[in-house]
Amino acid sequence: MRIGVVGGGLMGSGIAEVCARADLDVTVVEVDPTSLDRARARVERSLERAVRSGKLSTEDRGVVSDRVAYSTRVEDLEGSDIAIEAIVENEHAKRDLFRKLDEILPDARFLASNTSSVPIMKLGAETTHPQRVIGLHFFNPAPVLPLVEVVRSIMTSEDTLRQAHTFVEERLGKKSIDSQDRAGFVVNALLVPYLLSAVRMYESGFASKEDIDHGMVLGCAHPMGPLALADLIGLDTLLAVSESLYEEFRDPTAVAPPVLNRMVEAGLLGRKSGRGFYEYES
Repeated sequence: MRIGVVGGGLMGSGIAEVCARADLDVTVVEVDPTSLDRARARVERSLERAVRSGKLSTEDRGVVSDRVAYSTRVEDLEGSDIAIEAIVENEHAKRDLFRKLDEILPDARFLASNTSSVPIMKLGAETTHPQRVIGLHFFNPAPVLPLVEVVRSIMTSEDTLRQAHTFVEERLGKKSIDSQDRAGFVVNALLVPYLLSAVRMYESGFASKEDIDHGMVLGCAHPMGPLALADLIGLDTLLAVSESLYEEFRDPTAVAPPVLNRMVEAGLLGRKSGRGFYEYES
């Protein structure tokens, strides 16, 4: 089985690694050679961490690495059985991509999006076969976290839904849950208002970022505080999901605090940019 992954950022490279470690051949597509080199480096660093932690042998690392091909041409996905989109969280860019994937992959089992905020139906509407378009929402870091939300639009067929669950659970070894095609799906619809509340608390000066995070880790047994988690998710992604939630539900708790907007405008996106609420080594 051949898998195409479009987008080699944090999520795309992680999804590619998950597929390759499941004995699947993967092609990662990025927009330019520099981005492609970064995607390759992300996969290799992650595999090295797996070797150091004892989760992967040196020999298996080489096998997994060889299963991943890299390209700057989306046309090189021709013949793929499944395509997973993991590009920037921009609706217009995703819709354009799904039009291309629909042309290049007329016989693919299904076309999937890892979007956190764009309705799956909007992506399916760009294709001639919306019944084979579905959402597969992985969580960061994809090689570690076991959950994938399977998001069915009103046009997604029962066969596509069945195949997606089989792919996630039997081929990738992940746990899948079903979600309706509504903003935020299951996890982010619950998580994002909580994160935004933490940002507002920090912005108001009510508590320091360290105390907010320590409070939730030590007081509520969360594995990570909300501001550190926002950095891990990516502040641009958090902002995109908050805008999607507000557009759909008009819930005031989904409105992004001004400081979040300013940070994204400044390119302070969290771990992936080296700085968000906290600073990170490159």
